[in-house]
Amino acid sequence: MPAIPAKTILSGWTDEGWFGSNYNMNLYKGCCHGCIYCDSRSECYQVADFDTVRMKEEALQVLEQDLRSKRKKGIIISGSMSDAYNPFEKKCELMRGALKLMDRYGFGVVADSKSDLVIRDADLYAKIARHSPAVVNMTLTTADDALCRKIEQHVVPTSKRLEAIARLTEAGVTCGVLLMPILPFINDTVENVVLLVEKAAVAGAKWLYAGGSFGVTLRTNQREHFLERVEAIWPGMRMKYEQAFGQAYICKSPNNAEIWTVFTDACRRHGLLWKMPDIVAKIREGYEDGQMRLF
Repeated sequence: MPAIPAKTILSGWTDEGWFGSNYNMNLYKGCCHGCIYCDSRSECYQVADFDTVRMKEEALQVLEQDLRSKRKKGIIISGSMSDAYNPFEKKCELMRGALKLMDRYGFGVVADSKSDLVIRDADLYAKIARHSPAVVNMTLTTADDALCRKIEQHVVPTSKRLEAIARLTEAGVTCGVLLMPILPFINDTVENVVLLVEKAAVAGAKWLYAGGSFGVTLRTNQREHFLERVEAIWPGMRMKYEQAFGQAYICKSPNNAEIWTVFTDACRRHGLLWKMPDIVAKIREGYEDGQMRLF
C-alpha cells in the first residue's frame, strides 16, 4: 500500500480531548470504508484522495520516539480522522503494534472504529486496562443492516459491530457507542434510535454518545459528495436537503427534540450513560488513584 512520511504520530498534550483523551494518533491517512457522510473528507483537513488509505512510514518507530519523549503519560485516541482498523490493518498490524507500545510505556487508549477487526486486539486492550483506561467506541448509525450497507458501504454492517462489542465486553474491554451521525430524512426516526440503544445495551456497551443533537455536518467538498451520494441512492433527496438546510454546516434533524427525549429516556431505562462528563468519569474510574497518575 502507499506510504507517506511522518515526523510525528502523536499530537501535543490536551486536557480536554474527546472521551478524556490527551493525545491524538493517526497511523493511516485516508479511509476506504465508503461512508457517505464522513466529515474527514472536508477540504479543511487537506486529505487528497481520501478514499485511498496510506500508511505512515516507519509509523511504529516514530510512535515509540513520541511516547518516549512525552513528559506526561495520558490517554491516546485513535480514529478521529481515519479508522485504524481499515482492511489493510489485518496485514500491516500498525494498530496492534501501537497498542503494544502503549502498554509498554504506560499510556491509555480510546479507539474509535466501525470494524470488527478490533476483536483481534482484545488481549492488548485488556493488558492496557491493568494500568490505564482502555476503551473501544464503535460507531453505529442504523439498526437496519440493509440501510447500513447503503450509507457505510465498505465496512461490516451494524449487526457485526454489535457482535464485536459483545465479544470485547466478554473479554473485559470497556465499550461504548458513537451514535452519529443521524441523517435527516434517512435514519432519524425514534424507532431506529431506540432500537440501537436497546441493542447496544444487550451487547454490553456502557454508553451511547450522540453529541448535543441528532443530525449531520456538511461543509465544503464533503457537502457535494454527500448530496451526490444521497441523490443517487434516494432520488429527490438532494432537493430535500437543499430546501431544508441550504448551506448550513450543522443540519439538525427536524425530529431532533422528540428523538433526544426518547433517547435519554431509553438510556436511563437501560442504565447507559450519554453525557460526556459522565462518560469521561466512567473511563477514568479506578485510575485516578492507585497504580496510575495520568490525571
